[in-house]
Amino acid sequence: MIVLSIMGILLAIAQPSLKSSIVRAREAVLKEDLFQIREALDQYYADHGKYPSMLADLVNSTEKSKSYLRALPKDPFTGAPDWITVNLDSEDGGVFDVHSASPLVAADGTPYNSW
Repeated sequence: MIVLSIMGILLAIAQPSLKSSIVRAREAVLKEDLFQIREALDQYYADHGKYPSMLADLVNSTEKSKSYLRALPKDPFTGAPDWITVNLDSEDGGVFDVHSASPLVAADGTPYNSW
């Protein structure tokens, strides 16, 4: 009975730490995914002289040797590849930047969709 009580106390202490570590891990994945997508956008621009018209162009490039991503990563908070795209206002247009579609707020107080 004492052992079970001690285990219960230890679990109660560890649970908030576990939840915060899961959120921190998802935030790290989100930062890395955004970095990789933005890097692929820059590489596409360097190769074609313009930004892609949609994010799917980074995966399904017209040239077989020029796929910039194997697949669009899923947003770790929404669970889907539903990224918010920022298009250029110029005549060429194209996807210039991406943000998370999650309406949640990060541990530092900034919304994920502003990253």
